[in-house]
Amino acid sequence: MSDQKRGMHGIWAGRWTFILAATGSAVGLGNLWKFPYITGENGGGAFVLVYLACILLAGIPVMLGEALLGRKKRMSPIHTMESMTDETGAPKFFRGIGWMGALSGFFILSFYSVIAGWALVYVGKIASGAFVGINAEGSGAAFGAMLADPVGLTIWHTVFMFLTGAVIARGVNKGLEASLRILMPVLFVLMLILFGYSLTTPGFMQGFHFLFDFDASKLTTESIVVALGHSFFTLSLGMGAIMAYGAYMPAKQSLGKTIMWVGVLDTAVALVAGMIIFAIVFSNGLEPSAGPGLMFVSLPIAFGGMPGGIFFGTVFFILVSIAAWSSAISIAEPAVAWAVEKGFTRLTASLAICGFAWFLGLGTVLSFNEWAEYKLFGKTFFDTLDFLTSNIMLPLGGLLIAVFVGWFMSSDMIKNEMKMKNDTLFNVWRFVVRFISPVAIALIFINGLGLF
Repeated sequence: MSDQKRGMHGIWAGRWTFILAATGSAVGLGNLWKFPYITGENGGGAFVLVYLACILLAGIPVMLGEALLGRKKRMSPIHTMESMTDETGAPKFFRGIGWMGALSGFFILSFYSVIAGWALVYVGKIASGAFVGINAEGSGAAFGAMLADPVGLTIWHTVFMFLTGAVIARGVNKGLEASLRILMPVLFVLMLILFGYSLTTPGFMQGFHFLFDFDASKLTTESIVVALGHSFFTLSLGMGAIMAYGAYMPAKQSLGKTIMWVGVLDTAVALVAGMIIFAIVFSNGLEPSAGPGLMFVSLPIAFGGMPGGIFFGTVFFILVSIAAWSSAISIAEPAVAWAVEKGFTRLTASLAICGFAWFLGLGTVLSFNEWAEYKLFGKTFFDTLDFLTSNIMLPLGGLLIAVFVGWFMSSDMIKNEMKMKNDTLFNVWRFVVRFISPVAIALIFINGLGLF
C-alpha cells in the first residue's frame, strides 16, 4: 500500500485533543471495574506499587512506540505496519501486527459492548431507587436476573453499539474529536464529584491505607504478573487504537511528553477510582476482595443504604458508561480506518464493523443464559473471546511492537518522529523498549497461556 493514504482521515486540532482521545481510549472498564477488584484480591498497596512500576517499565514505553508508528505513516494500523515492514526490511510477519490489532479490537468490541450495557442498565436501576435498602442477597439476585434475560441484554448491547457507531461514523474531527472534548471533561468532573463525596465517608482513610500501605507479605508471584498484565491492558496497547490515534496527531508535537501525560492521567483515574470505591466499601462494611461482583453487586448495596445514594450511585454508573463509551470508540477505529482506506465511506465502514461486532456480541449475551452450559475447554463463548484477546492477541501484539520499534527502526528514524531533544531520556527509553518491555510482556504472554 502506497503512502497516498496519508492524512486522509484528519488531524487532531492539537496536542491536548490527542491526550484526551488517548486517555479516553485508556480509561475504561479496566480502570473503574477491574483495577479496584484486582487490587482488592491482591492485597492493596504492595500490588499498586508494582502496578505503577509496570506502567513505567512496560506500558508507557510500548505506548510511545505504538503512537510513533501511527504518526509516521498516518494510515490505519494495518496499512501502517505493511508500509513500515517494507521500509525497514523487517521480517514479513511483522505486517501481521496491524491485522491482529484490528481483529482483537473487533473481538473486544463485541463483548465490551455487552458489559457496557450492564452499566447502562444500572444507571436506570440506581436512579429509580431499585436498590434502596437492598441486602446482599437481593443485590445478587438483581444482578443474576439481569444476566438471565437475553432480550434485555440484547437491547442494551444494541443501544451501546449504536452510540459507539454514531460517533465513529462522523469522522475524526466531527465525531471522535467533538465527542471526546465533551465526554472526557464530563468524566473528570464526575470523578471529582465522587471523590469529593468519598472524602466525607468514614471509610476514606481505611480505603486510602488499603490502597497505599506497602506490605510485601501480601505480594505473590501471581500478583506481580497480574499487575504487569493490567498495566499493559489498561493503556489499550496491542489493539491498534493508540496507533490509529497517533496517526491523527499533529507532526510538530512532542510524542514523549504527550504519552507521559496520557499515562499519568490514566493511572490517576485508576487510583482515584480505587479510593472512591474502597471508601464506599469500607464505610459500609463490605469485602474489598469481592472480585468482579464488586461493582455490580457490592456497590449497589452501599449506594442503596447511604444518604444521597441514589444521586451518587447514578453519577457513578454514568461515569462508568462514559468511560466505556470513550474506550469502545477507540477500539473500533482501527478496523473502520482500514475500511475507509479501502474505499468505503465512513458511514458504510462504521455500520459494517459495528454491525458485525454487534452480531458477534450476541454470543456473549447468550453466554450468561441460554448458552451458559455450552463450553469449549471449560470456557463459555464470552470466556473464550476474553481469553483469546486478553491473554494471547494483545500481549503478542504488544511484544511484536516493542521488538519492531526497538530492533528494526533506526535511532534517526525514531528521533525524527518523536521530537525528543533529550538524548539521555531517549537512550533510557530505547533501552527499556528493547530489553525490559519485551521480557515483561513475554511474562504476561506465558502466564496468559497458563505455562507457569
